[in-house]
Amino acid sequence: MATKVVMEALSPTMEEGRLVKWNKNEGDAVKNGDVLAEVETDKAVMELVARGDGVLRKRLANEGDSSPVGTLLAVIAAPDENIDSIVGSATPAAAAAAKPAESPAPQPPAQSQGEAATPPPQKVAASQGAAPPSAPQRPAPPRPSGAPTAPRGNGASRSGAPPAAGGRQRSSPLARRIATERGVQLGAIQGTGPGGRIVKRDIENAKATGGAGRSAAADRLATEGDFKDIPLTQIRKTIARRLAESNGPVPTFFLTAEFDTTRAAELRAQLAEMGDQYKVSFNDIVIKAVALALAEHPEVNAHWLNDKIRHFNRIHVAMAVAVEDGLITPVLFDADRLSLWEISEKARDLAKRARDRKLMPEEYTGATFTVSNLGMFGIDQFTAIINPPEAGILAIGGVEEKPVVVNGALEVRQRMRVTMSCDHRAVDGATGAKFLQTVRQYMENPLSLII
Repeated sequence: MATKVVMEALSPTMEEGRLVKWNKNEGDAVKNGDVLAEVETDKAVMELVARGDGVLRKRLANEGDSSPVGTLLAVIAAPDENIDSIVGSATPAAAAAAKPAESPAPQPPAQSQGEAATPPPQKVAASQGAAPPSAPQRPAPPRPSGAPTAPRGNGASRSGAPPAAGGRQRSSPLARRIATERGVQLGAIQGTGPGGRIVKRDIENAKATGGAGRSAAADRLATEGDFKDIPLTQIRKTIARRLAESNGPVPTFFLTAEFDTTRAAELRAQLAEMGDQYKVSFNDIVIKAVALALAEHPEVNAHWLNDKIRHFNRIHVAMAVAVEDGLITPVLFDADRLSLWEISEKARDLAKRARDRKLMPEEYTGATFTVSNLGMFGIDQFTAIINPPEAGILAIGGVEEKPVVVNGALEVRQRMRVTMSCDHRAVDGATGAKFLQTVRQYMENPLSLII
């Protein structure tokens, strides 16, 4: 029995995936559990495995294609099994061809002897997309000398059919979707479908010819070499969607504080003198301080769930890691129970595998709070966007030396600015301020982090 290979939800937040590489060719023998392909999800590159035995009879997606979850990608079956019904009903092209919008105009029934060989004028007009005339048509008057001609490439078919009413370019739903995905402008394409309608093949031909058919104005504005279009990766699509979900609906306020990190810097230097296994970063110290502070302020270690606020008994701190084409937040689970050196070791490992796109879904989901650090890039202060449903995120700036007054005397101390973004639906101003006070106590008395 044939087995359908579909785009699976390989991560909890995955809505579509991009086929990176096929590991099996058509005709290859396949066993249940074999890796068929590599798929880029919204966070990592995952393996798509076979769910049955047989032969990979048909591949329905190309490397580089993005497909929604549930889309048929391939068919596994016995060598002699008929799979025409599966392939024919499931491919996007076949489904589109079955729609009236993509099918050719129906032909009139054969005429019996004695009937006119041509259909009535009303039927001719309807087949060309024009309204039937209410009176016998008269020849159009000759065009005055110098009158402008109708522009080409604006919805007119090659046979001269006009665009739809209001000058709107006529196109099939499939053509519009493909044009959007590939960044092709419909107005620059000559339709070859019924009545000048733009169909799938027109989009593919335009892409293959580099967008042939663009207007002269478009060529003047963007000539070859003036720009480079970068297709969206799955992670970038997810970032865009998640940030829109956060920055608009979430009522956010910001709390900024400056910590004295002189003692923390001294502790780092002393630990480094003990050997490489004891080296820790400022980010490790911050994560440990945040985790201990969350244990004292469970109202911050929370998720907003629309009809309730969930306070967590366990503390899972995510750390933002910049990757080649976006951002990912691997999680340090039960961070308050980890030693400073365990945090350092786990953080380095997670960050490396995040950049290599080797994290498993369970390693970057389930956070209760997030820390984002841009201090290593020379950023003094910034605000971070909350990752819903979390109730807050802490943005860490760089450490710098500043002259400050200590006990009435001017001293040069190491200082670090932090900004907490709070979801006001779950965290009030005083609640966030008390949380930052606790983080400050741990940061300015770092021995408490290792005792």
